[in-house]
Amino acid sequence: MTDLIHPTAVIHPGATVHKTVQIGAYVVIGQRVTLGPRTTVGHHAVIDGWTEIGADNRIFPGVIIGMEPQDRNDRGESSGVKICDRNQIREYVTIHRASGAQAFTCIGSDNLLMANVHIGHNCQIADGVVIANAVALSGHVQVESQANISGVLGIHQFVHVGQLAMIGGMSRIIRDVPPLMLVEGNPAHVRALNQVGLRRHGIYDLLHGKMRGILKQAFRYLYRSGLRLEEALAQVELLSDHPLIQHLCQFMRAAQGRRGLTPGRQRCAF
Repeated sequence: MTDLIHPTAVIHPGATVHKTVQIGAYVVIGQRVTLGPRTTVGHHAVIDGWTEIGADNRIFPGVIIGMEPQDRNDRGESSGVKICDRNQIREYVTIHRASGAQAFTCIGSDNLLMANVHIGHNCQIADGVVIANAVALSGHVQVESQANISGVLGIHQFVHVGQLAMIGGMSRIIRDVPPLMLVEGNPAHVRALNQVGLRRHGIYDLLHGKMRGILKQAFRYLYRSGLRLEEALAQVELLSDHPLIQHLCQFMRAAQGRRGLTPGRQRCAF
């Protein structure tokens, strides 16, 4: 034990803990856990299973990482959790290891998981994602970089959430959420282009005025023109070869082979 590790912490001799890691009171660290430099683990946290955690992560009190997946098809195969660098994992977050041999639940870098978030088995979270309080991600959910998921909502298994998407609080997400879009409601619908998110992440600062207009025109083709999806995507692709536009089109096409797309805004029936 070092001065950085509380004497009540229980750390398996087989765990790999960098000498700069800080570990609080009554923490339990399992045999196959790896903790990277300058990571801190708050009191009463439990980290188990084949779990690899990188550098400069802040793991707050009561967090549980690497427990068995909540999956009836799990056969106890060797699987785990991989977490990269500089994440904030707030109080009572649960992150389950993957289901299936040699599979991993993966979380990238620079993410904020607020209190009471649940990350189910086989989820894949990219970089710079914010997930607010009491959000539950079912198994196999994928969240692309810089998405923002507001509080107290559930996301169905196998759903994909696109880059720079924004999901409003208390929504029910059962289909893929396209990149760059603001989605909200129960049932959920695409409401608008996520302009606030684009500004916050400096995307508009990097794009000239013409490109901002292109993004707005892309939204109009997709959700206001009345065109069939493939016809709208063909028009969007003609607008620009910018990576954001091309990724939007690729994502929306791929969604047809997954759970389908969250639809556009409902029209009033009167």
